Amino acid sequence: MLEESPLHEMRRQFDVNVFGAVAMTKAVLPCMRKRRRGHILNITSMGGFVTMPGIAYHCGSKFALEGISEALGKEVKPFGIHVTAVAPGSFRTDWAGRSMARTARSIADYDALFDPIRTARAEKSGKQLGDPAKAARAMLAVIASDAPPAHLLLGSDALALVRDKLSALTQKLHAWEALARSTDG
Repeated sequence: MLEESPLHEMRRQFDVNVFGAVAMTKAVLPCMRKRRRGHILNITSMGGFVTMPGIAYHCGSKFALEGISEALGKEVKPFGIHVTAVAPGSFRTDWAGRSMARTARSIADYDALFDPIRTARAEKSGKQLGDPAKAARAMLAVIASDAPPAHLLLGSDALALVRDKLSALTQKLHAWEALARSTDG
């Protein structure tokens, strides 16, 4: 939970998920720009579109990489370079297993919300719907495309969760439209 997680853990998450991806991108862009072609795939997450309790730092870093990827794609399009932010849902990887860094729980007020989430993640680890080999083939298909997407969701769970969020967001935009417009000069 965010309140329980030290800031150094957030910095580490952003160092890997955002600054690492940007550093790699900056290293390859000069060659791609010179060749006037290339394709950058940044691996984000459905957590870059939808949020889940207990992984605020992960979601925040993936939201950041989604935005950076989208803006970069607009910057390098004139050079024949494509950028796709690939947002996988739950895949049979070690993400929720031994590779997940977990902060020690320290605030009992969050137990009712988070304990079932942590248990469910542990039970599903290695049994997720997504097949990593199929994800790799999907990414190769995007690279081969003449008109690749700026954002690519992978997995039916990611697709359903993002569609639900977009629907809810549309409803909220409509509900608050008058207030939003009231700020115009």
